[in-house]
Amino acid sequence: MTRALIVVDVQNDFCEGGALGVDGGAAVASGVDSLLDRNHGYDVVVATRDHHIDPGNHFSDHPDFIDSWPPHCVVGTPGQDLHPRLAGQSFDAVFDKGSYKAAYSGFEGTIGGDEDGTGLAEWLHDHGVDRVDVCGIATDFCVRATAVDSAAQGFATTVLGDLTAAVHPDAVAAVVDEFGDLGIDWVGGLPS
Repeated sequence: MTRALIVVDVQNDFCEGGALGVDGGAAVASGVDSLLDRNHGYDVVVATRDHHIDPGNHFSDHPDFIDSWPPHCVVGTPGQDLHPRLAGQSFDAVFDKGSYKAAYSGFEGTIGGDEDGTGLAEWLHDHGVDRVDVCGIATDFCVRATAVDSAAQGFATTVLGDLTAAVHPDAVAAVVDEFGDLGIDWVGGLPS
């Protein structure tokens, strides 16, 4: 069994003080950093990043925080960088997504962010991965989409709930129910 950790979008703009910061984002960065600093047991560790150049109506001056958002994770800005707690970590690959459209799932990303780059599913299959753990930001959007796509790609999928932070914490219980319906495991507590 080959096991991978997917660290979803733990970027400056999604942590407190960022353009689209969520409560608990910095704590997720610290928790993931601590996990990676110990003997974690993963065969491969990858990260995903929002990588926006011109994502069209994904950006809005009047966002609804469901389908449209304030500008965030724009390529070339500090907001697009991984949180400083993860800057010293060595990832086996980083998958960039959403250059010219909304992209929530890490499985929409490629190495280098271009359409011709190697995608996450292909990379995981090439590395013999059959089990995936998912953590990161945000539980109810990019973590959710990545976990759902992971299961659809045939990977046994677990979400590390204590290493996630949500845009809408009151939506997490429904997300966890959805995971259960799809055979995705949730490990950890729910937001109070």
